[in-house]
Amino acid sequence: MDATTEHLTPTAELARDNPVRIPNENPAYRAARTALLTEEIELRRHIERVAAQRRALPSGGAVTGDYRFEGEDGPTDFAGLFGDKQTLVVYSFMFGPERKRPCPMCVNLLGGWEGNALDIDQRISLVVIARSPIERLTAWKQERGWKSLRLYRDLDGAYSRDYFGLLPDGSEIPAINVFTRRDGSIRHFWSGEMTGPTADPGQDPRGAPDPAPLWTVLDLTPEGRGGDWYPKLDYGD
Repeated sequence: MDATTEHLTPTAELARDNPVRIPNENPAYRAARTALLTEEIELRRHIERVAAQRRALPSGGAVTGDYRFEGEDGPTDFAGLFGDKQTLVVYSFMFGPERKRPCPMCVNLLGGWEGNALDIDQRISLVVIARSPIERLTAWKQERGWKSLRLYRDLDGAYSRDYFGLLPDGSEIPAINVFTRRDGSIRHFWSGEMTGPTADPGQDPRGAPDPAPLWTVLDLTPEGRGGDWYPKLDYGD
């Protein structure tokens, strides 16, 4: 057993002693719910084990590209994206110049992050990078009502190509990358690598945990995510 979990109470015991009871539930429901709670507690522990393993990753590759960006406050190099923080999270937004409108799935995820951006920025630097002109990005930000997310244009697409926001055939994909700045050295730390080939049968590619709040909430419901439903940019009046 892992040294960090060997002192923990068994999940089945914690679930058995759970005092919560819902009005008018029957014994069959409680038995099934207790079994599920056992798995939920174990899932929480596994998420923490994975997070601890992620935090313990050795140093990644040095960032050596001469990447250039344009934000709402003007041009910057890669180091400038960090601001005064030691850690940088970059989301590659599928909103290149060839698109009439941005990717709805990206917009949904970023809408959830918008609500947490000020809190996130207390600890790390969070930026969103796309290939469209900054004027187009800021116009979309205003249309969507985003106030806190920081958007940047990848001026020549070099960052997007190197860090898997842009495939060799020119198609865009969403990408999350984490970088660190320690002792003057900027290095890659982690990226989301759960792409199409890693998906289980019947599933879209997804991270674990999923970074979009939408799916986390839908996973709590009897309808679930659905097999053919995706968010839209708008739903009319």
